[in-house]
Formats: sequence, C-alpha cells, structure tokens
Amino acid sequence: MKIGFDNEKYLKMQSEHIRERIGQFDNKLYLEFGGKLFDDFHASRVLPGFQPDSKLRMLCELSDQAEIVIVISAEDIEKNKIRGDLGITYDSDVLRLMHIYQELGLYVGSVVITKYNAQESAELFKNRLEKLGIKVYRHYLIPGYPTNVPFIVSDDGYGKNDYIETSRPLVVVTAPGPGSGKMAVCLSQLYHEHKHGIKAGYAKFETFPIWNIPLKHPVNLAYEAATADLNDINMIDPFHLEAYGETTINYNRDVEIFPVLNAMFQRIYGESPYKSPTDMGVNMAGNCICNDDACRNASCQEIIRRYYASRRRLLLGACSEEETYKLEMLMNQADITVHDRPVVDAALTESERTGGPAAALELPDGSIVTGKTSDLLGACSALLLNALKELAGIGHEIKIISPQAIEPIQSLKTKYLGSRNPRLHTDEVLIALSVSAATSEDAKLAMEQLPKLKGCQAHVSVMPGSVDIKQFKLLSIQATFEAKYEKNSVFFNNKGV
Repeated sequence: MKIGFDNEKYLKMQSEHIRERIGQFDNKLYLEFGGKLFDDFHASRVLPGFQPDSKLRMLCELSDQAEIVIVISAEDIEKNKIRGDLGITYDSDVLRLMHIYQELGLYVGSVVITKYNAQESAELFKNRLEKLGIKVYRHYLIPGYPTNVPFIVSDDGYGKNDYIETSRPLVVVTAPGPGSGKMAVCLSQLYHEHKHGIKAGYAKFETFPIWNIPLKHPVNLAYEAATADLNDINMIDPFHLEAYGETTINYNRDVEIFPVLNAMFQRIYGESPYKSPTDMGVNMAGNCICNDDACRNASCQEIIRRYYASRRRLLLGACSEEETYKLEMLMNQADITVHDRPVVDAALTESERTGGPAAALELPDGSIVTGKTSDLLGACSALLLNALKELAGIGHEIKIISPQAIEPIQSLKTKYLGSRNPRLHTDEVLIALSVSAATSEDAKLAMEQLPKLKGCQAHVSVMPGSVDIKQFKLLSIQATFEAKYEKNSVFFNNKGV
C-alpha cells in the first residue's frame, strides 16, 4: 500500500498545536479525546502511514504536562456493558487502560463515575478502585440535561458534581467507549475551575471527520461508513461558515449541540471562546496527508469492506437494512462498486470455475492468488498456502505440508472432537505447516513469509467459519466475504465447523 500520510509530521504538529491551545487559557485545558486513544486501526487503513498508536505517542510527547482522567458511566457498569472489539466489560477496561497508560509513563490522575445514582455495582466498583489507591469522583444525572442551561450551569447542576482535583496543565478526558459522558465531565470542570478563579479551557480531539478536506472526500465518507450504525452524518459547519466565511467539515451531533455548548460557555465565562464547533477541535491530521490519491484509494477500499461487513451482519441478524442501505449510498457518493475491489471478481470467477467456495488475495506486488475448496482444505486454507508459496517462490506443485502433519489433525477432529468436516481450517493449516517446518526447508521458507500478508486484501465467495475469520484478523489480512452460507444450514455456519 502506498504511503499517504506523514506520521512524524503529524506527531510534531499535533503536539505543538495542543500546547498552543493550552496557552490560550489559564494554563489549564480539558481535552476530550474522542475515538480510540490507541489501536486506531480505522485511521491506519484510510490514512496509509498513520500508525495505530499515533495519538498515544503524541500524548507521550506531552507527558510532562498531561494527566489522564478516565470516565465511565454508572449505567454502563450496572448493565455490564461490553466492548465489542475486546469482549470485556467497561469497568474491566478502565483498569486495563490505566495499566497501559501507566506502563507508558503517563499519569492517570483519577476515575470519574458519571450518571451516578448510588447504583450498587457502581458503588462496589468505586470501593474497588479506592482500595487500589485510585481517586474516584462522582458526577450525577442532571434534570433537563443538556438543554436546561440555567439549571445545569448552577450550584444545583454542575455544582453538585464532585470537583476533580487535577495538577497538570493538560487534562485528557477519555473513556472505554462512547456515551460515557466525557464532554459533560469537561464542562462540569470548567464550571468548578471558574468558581476557583481559574479560566480553564475546553477542546475536542477527534480524528474524523477531517475538518479541512472536502465534505465528500473518501476519507470523510469512510468515517460515515464506520459510524453507519450510529447514523452520524458529515456536514458543512454552518457556524464556522457564518463566522469566518470558510467552509469546514464537522458532523451532525457536534453541530446540533454547539448552541447549547455556546450558551454554557457564556453562562460560565460571560462570553464564549469559540464561534463554531470547528473552533473547538485541535485535529491536525488533514495537514499531514502527503499523497491524496493513496488516501482516496485506501478509503474507497474501506467503504467497500464496511459494506460487506454490514451485509454479513444483516445475514446474521446483527444490524438493520437501513445500515446496509446507507453504506450502498456512500458507495454511490464515492462513485465505487464492489468491482473496484479486485479480489472480489477474482474470488467469484474462481468459484464459478470450480463450482464451489473460493477465495482470492492480492499480494503486495499487486498480483492475485486464489484458493479453491478440496477434500483436504477449505478455500481460505488453500488460499493461505498458495499465497505463502507464491511469496516464497515455491512451485505450486510442491507439497509444503507433509501427510504426517495433516493426518493426526484430521483424526483428532473427526474421531475425538465430533466434527463431520475433515477439511483443515486456516489455524490448523498453520499448525501443520509449523510442524512440517521442523524437517522441510520449503515449509520453513513459507512460514517466514507470514509477515508479508499484513495489510493484504482478500475476498471469499461465501461466509467462512468464525475460525477462519479470526485467523484473517490475526494475520492482519483485510478480508471481505459474500453474505451467503456455504451450506444451507445456519447452525453449520455459526459454529464454524
């Protein structure tokens, strides 16, 4: 993939811009961090060259000035809300995040429990944190939030929240996921700091949408695709256009809430420091795109991948038809179809030729390899072996896995684990390949090619089992799947057997 984003320039420019924003206030800035602070793989896919941990590295450059406040909603604790990407509860993730930040030398000052109403689970979590020596603060539900500004910005509103004691100029407010109440925590602190004679500032750090590239730029359309389930819509910031005569991009929720935020700022300070939602942002990503075509192409591929993922979830009953329709509309806006993804036609053509499931993968040099279903291997497993042999320069006719490595796995599956399918999944193929590598130079050479699969595009003509989908993710292969089952059995495919 061609590099389209200058990551080092981004780290330098972003940290400098945040320092400048701190200086605009009384050396106190509450910075709301939207999205993922690290492992931002969406950004790395649509901005090739962006490192998934870029925001965290940038924050490390400010470590002497920054402290982190982690926010979690009592309602999320009460209902054991799960992070879909990690499969752990939000309260467990708070502890995980604290550990990661501290390991990197970042100072975690406290945890704030929002929407607190003496819920038993929230109280137990608070006690657990305090026993670990962690400061915990409580913020309460405020009647009429966010529209009843006179009540919210009063001693009976924000005034009832605990005042979070902070010690550094930059306070990064982050959370395990959306809806935790990060913005409310920042605004509550502005109210309390003002009571203490400090004119603190507020800013928002979100990578997408990028404010200084066109509204319908594929990078911004890819953000809409990523949030199709939330129905976020990119739009021109009308407040910025009116104030400065300049077209900038924001999204509907920030534009809708800005009049309320503006009224809060005016009530706290007597005047608002910002004239638009764009003014509140500090994102410099748009200034660091160094190859626009590379970012456009990568973003178009991301939109297509999101479309296929939506089709898969729709088949599983995990999303609505409206979400899929929105992604189809975004593809139309980007002037692309599934056929702009080369591996799609390659996989479907191979499937039609062989009369069974097939898969295709685009190698780093742009060439495409395919895999078909056989008595021994599923399409994904055959694809993986063919790709490794091609990368290693090993002839297609050469067998790189010995029968002695395959037969015990098949026997284990069918005789002892109750599987009716003797074909090897991708994880089993890799185990067999690693066993063969102990005695075969070809197998060893093929194994050494695995890192080269990172970032490769793949497509499968049917929906594979969960084991193969997981293995593609572990290998960082960006795969899509047709939304249809190999066999007419929901049970068969959900079990991935």
